[in-house]
Amino acid sequence: MNNRIFLSVLCFAMLSITFGQSPSGSLVKKKDSLIDGKSVIGNKSIPAELDSLGIKNLEDLPEAAELDKKWLEELYSTSLFDTIYKSVSELTYEPVDYPELTTDTLKARLARLNAKTPFNVEYNASLESVIKRYLKHRRKSMERLMGLSHFYFPMFEQEFDNYNIPLEMKYLSIVESALKPRARSRVGATGLWQFMFTTGKEYKLDVSSYVDERSDPIESTTAAAQYLSKLYKIFGDWDLALAAYNSGPGNVNKAIRRSGGYQNYWNIRPHLPRETAGYVPAFLATMYIFEFAEEHGFKPEQPPFQHVQTDTVHVKQMISLDQISETTGVNIEELQFLNPSYKLDIIPKVEGKTYVLRLPREAIGIFTSNEDKIYAFAKAEFNKREKPLPQLVDTDVRIRYRVKSGDYLGKIARRYGVRVSQIKRWNGLRSNNLRIGQRLTIYPRNPVVTTKPKATKKIINSEGKQTYNVQSGDSLWSIAQKFSGVSVQNLKDWNDISGTKLKIGMTLIVSE
Repeated sequence: MNNRIFLSVLCFAMLSITFGQSPSGSLVKKKDSLIDGKSVIGNKSIPAELDSLGIKNLEDLPEAAELDKKWLEELYSTSLFDTIYKSVSELTYEPVDYPELTTDTLKARLARLNAKTPFNVEYNASLESVIKRYLKHRRKSMERLMGLSHFYFPMFEQEFDNYNIPLEMKYLSIVESALKPRARSRVGATGLWQFMFTTGKEYKLDVSSYVDERSDPIESTTAAAQYLSKLYKIFGDWDLALAAYNSGPGNVNKAIRRSGGYQNYWNIRPHLPRETAGYVPAFLATMYIFEFAEEHGFKPEQPPFQHVQTDTVHVKQMISLDQISETTGVNIEELQFLNPSYKLDIIPKVEGKTYVLRLPREAIGIFTSNEDKIYAFAKAEFNKREKPLPQLVDTDVRIRYRVKSGDYLGKIARRYGVRVSQIKRWNGLRSNNLRIGQRLTIYPRNPVVTTKPKATKKIINSEGKQTYNVQSGDSLWSIAQKFSGVSVQNLKDWNDISGTKLKIGMTLIVSE
């Protein structure tokens, strides 16, 4: 059994015990609810395309709450990764005033770490400087990383245990990528473990137009474990294996020669590249802070869910994260967080390859019980998109959007009633990263009708805004379709609506 399948089975078994799975194997869920006669998944109105495929009968899944802003920053922002990358390459070792941690206390704690790990965790003034600098200046960053670690560390430990890698090696991912699966360095190293393209290929990490397994948490961790195991066999020392992971075995061997034959990291450090010279101290300082977080009063931010609260399913046909979001009710941002290796938010179907989708536990049953309907919906959507662009959109309604602080692709897509994948395709984006001030071309969603549309009477209120009176059978989604460029989220924002329930006769603002 491969590691991925084993982990999925283990997670599901644990969840069955924890959450009380029924004897039939199905998790208990609420039934579909109705809003003025319209079927919904959770609080989400079902589009006509899904309704026609019978997806209105899916069991209900309460709509996933919006990820906390800080977690969205982890997904879209590179600031924390850039900060750590810079701090390692420009590390300084001047004494730091931090009276909360005395030298004697630090020495005693380092001795305890040294006794329980295979790394050479011995006190020296340089390491003390790095530890105190992190404690003094990077407390908030460390708390964010501690929160993320609750999601990633269990899977790292599983893979490292399979290859007899010290479990403390999980802290290397903090130094390498700040636990950002899509982190990319200036020289092209990518993912949690920062593999270059050629090294990733050497360890069988698939990199294509659709997929980059260097960003897959489990696949990349397996490769990192294999590479670290190889380096340890070469040097017989985990500190030197760490140094070689950063700069390559050749640079470590050169440093050994230049030092006169020493093989202790601290003795060869003056002869290593500048970044590598700060690499092991940064790793040891990170390990110290995580291991003694309670003693230093750290309060980790909690992740949106634990790794054990998710599971995987093999994908049988090409499908996008947008389509999965529409059919399961799982937020697109959560899907991107759980499936970071799909570069264009599309899971391809390639002969001879198996790709998996990771979902929150509650959504696995919905997806697997309705696969045929969901794949039929995805196929219909892809068939529509295969038409030439001029037939899909009206260039008269094209807009140029300027990215503002706090924007991310999912937010912009919801504002204009389009998909994240569409914005990426229209603008040639290969990732989800945006810059403040960046200009995006967007084609706001137009109503899709199969019969001659009934004209909507234009009513203007005293503030000069167009309004609409809710009628029997209306939903936020169906109303949004009546007005060009209007999304469900627009209607909620303009009318201060938190849910999806509407009352016949309500007056809604339908223009800015």
